[in-house]
Amino acid sequence: MNNQSPLDVNGRVYQVPKVPAIAICLDGCEPAYLDAAIGDGLMPTLKRMRESGSDRLAHSVIPSFTNPNNLSIATGRPPIIHGICGNFLFDRDTGEEVMMNDVRFLRAPTIFSKFYEAGARVAIVTAKDKLRALLGAELRFDEDRAKCFSAEKSDTSTLAEHGQEAASKWLDMVQPEVYSAELSEFVFAAGVKLLAEWKPDIMYLTTTDYVQHKYAPDDGEAKSFYEMFDKYLAQLDEMGAAIVVTADHGMKPKHLEDGSPAVIYVQDLMDEWLDKGAARVILPITDPYVVHHGALGSFATVYLPESANRDEIIAKLLAIDGITHAMSREEAIERFELPGDRIGEIVMVSGENICIGTSKDRHDLAALKEPLRSHGGITEQTVPFIVNRAIDLPNQPVLRNFDAFFYVMTAAAL
Repeated sequence: MNNQSPLDVNGRVYQVPKVPAIAICLDGCEPAYLDAAIGDGLMPTLKRMRESGSDRLAHSVIPSFTNPNNLSIATGRPPIIHGICGNFLFDRDTGEEVMMNDVRFLRAPTIFSKFYEAGARVAIVTAKDKLRALLGAELRFDEDRAKCFSAEKSDTSTLAEHGQEAASKWLDMVQPEVYSAELSEFVFAAGVKLLAEWKPDIMYLTTTDYVQHKYAPDDGEAKSFYEMFDKYLAQLDEMGAAIVVTADHGMKPKHLEDGSPAVIYVQDLMDEWLDKGAARVILPITDPYVVHHGALGSFATVYLPESANRDEIIAKLLAIDGITHAMSREEAIERFELPGDRIGEIVMVSGENICIGTSKDRHDLAALKEPLRSHGGITEQTVPFIVNRAIDLPNQPVLRNFDAFFYVMTAAAL
């Protein structure tokens, strides 16, 4: 890129990379997945990176969901700055629940857009299309300096809208099923081809947690997934890129001994404590891809009527076994760095092995074929943070997953 001066993005100064800088977000990558695969000798590249590079644990943002963390990684800042605090929000003015995947909800520029403005070549490949527009905000595709496409819609990507015509044909891979490990493999394969042929200055690869929702770290299917990833990681590393491997969140089992989901249905409780429908419970994990989690996670926010006694309701919630945190909006803003106008009067978090639901009759769990594994809470906040260069890094809780581009660009500028 032409501009060699460090760039200020959202109040953080980023070095200009001398070699390609790549951040890889392994969706749902509880650190135990890497430990299990490395322990079985299935990830020699990542094992070497841990030993000769920099190996730490970092904290994700809360809620530990996909959209808030991917946009934190993309902007280098928490949700209070960029505005994306979930997949879903409640619009009090219209009384509607709204998907928060439109660019109009984004309140801060991405690192990608600012480096693109400075002349960089930027590549973004995401597994699910729900993130593509947000991650690609303010990029232009008419100068062959930006590519932003998803594996999910790779058959229909265009040069004008994505910077890549028919990505599946270009990669010579069939567009994968959305509920598959192949969706993430497409991302890795595209990253290798882009690095080899197009040579981006900055690249972001972000996957799906389909495998992690279905399989525990010691399951063979999970180990096979990470073995596959390691082979692509080796190719990226061999081409000389600076690489950071992190995750948007971890993943924990949230089911009973009989395999059925462990759930606290909070909308039912609100209807019991207040008039039916007087309060509105919002689950920010909700998105169109509910087959693997049934819209059940460990974070929720509650919109209360003016007549409700918030302190009394918080006390009742905290008395429920499995609810580890229930707090006011003001406390949630300070503790979790959330945008106050996009959360309710109460924010709550459940424990490691239990989820929060709305009403029992609103969750269709028929598609859950395996015991529920999910995320969203504090127990899924710890994620890996591995750099293939030896650099000075703090540890959790100081180190955050959204420091990924700050440190990988530091490594790429050495």
